[in-house]
Amino acid sequence: MLALSVAAVLAVFLVYVSLAGGGTPSIQPSELKGRSETVVLGGRVLAGWKTTGRVTTFRLRDPKGTATVRVRYADSLPDQFKTGRDLQVKGALQNGVFVGEPGTMVTKCPSKYVPKKSSS
Repeated sequence: MLALSVAAVLAVFLVYVSLAGGGTPSIQPSELKGRSETVVLGGRVLAGWKTTGRVTTFRLRDPKGTATVRVRYADSLPDQFKTGRDLQVKGALQNGVFVGEPGTMVTKCPSKYVPKKSSS
C-alpha cells in the first residue's frame, strides 16, 4: 500500500512538472524582440551605465553577438556588477526597454569559467 501511494505521488509530480514546463525562459538580447512575457535575460554589461538613486540604466549585449537592449533596474546592484560582466535579470520588455524585477539580478563570475594559466 505504501509503495502504491509513493508511486501515485511521483506520477502526479511528473505530470505537473511536464505540464508546468521549466519555468521562466532564459534568453539573450537577440531573442527578446516581440516578447512581452516575463523572461530571464542574460548578457554582458556594456560601458556607459548610469545610476540615479536606486535606478540603474545600462545596455546588455549578447555574450557572443552584437544585439543589445537597454535595461532599467530599480534596486541595489550586486557587488560584482561592472562593465564587461555577464549577468542575468528577470523582467519584461516594456516600450523597448527591458525592466528588471527588483532582487532578480545575478552576476556571473568569469574567473570560474576561464581555464587557469599554466606556470610554464
